[in-house]
Amino acid sequence: MTSLPQIAGFGTIVLLGAMSPGPDFAVVVRRSAASGRLYGMAAATGVAVGVFVWVVAAATGIAALLATSAMAFTVVKVVGAAYLLYLGARALRSALRSGGELKLDLPDPGRRNAWAAFAEGLFTNVLNPKAALFFVALMPQFVSSGSSVGETLVLSLIALAGTVAWFMVVANVVGTLRKVFARPAVRRVVDGLTGAALIALGVKLAAATRP
Repeated sequence: MTSLPQIAGFGTIVLLGAMSPGPDFAVVVRRSAASGRLYGMAAATGVAVGVFVWVVAAATGIAALLATSAMAFTVVKVVGAAYLLYLGARALRSALRSGGELKLDLPDPGRRNAWAAFAEGLFTNVLNPKAALFFVALMPQFVSSGSSVGETLVLSLIALAGTVAWFMVVANVVGTLRKVFARPAVRRVVDGLTGAALIALGVKLAAATRP
């Protein structure tokens, strides 16, 4: 039976993992700055659901298959790296494109609903095999082979809640400062830095090998 100290320890580790800089953080920040608080929160929810998926996958052994199968790892790695490079290139294109001030009551062109932002956050996390490796290493310390479905569900929900709480804070802070981010010069800097970061993370992921 998973004890309360174990649950607290698991939640703390997952929260610290969510707070570490990475593609999830970059996507939530850019979506909040570009499209507003609602869209940033949608992206944050997508990231959290991705974490939930990996926790369940790790607990059921699916993520372990990804960690041990060179082909599965490579496929997810290549697709994930390509997606990050695509997001980075799009951000850089936005930074280089001249234009007027961003209107605060409209989302980015082509991103007219929160589902698109949610999908962006979800795919950024789910297509990252490093997330699978993280939870494959973490879950055995908290879930034994005899653990019940209920215990796995509790840990999955803890991971979901901790991740969404952190990224909701990020989305709301950035969304509150959106008038600053909406200035053309600031927007270009944010897009440029985010694009460069996503491309760097995509290249790093493409070069990653299984431990």
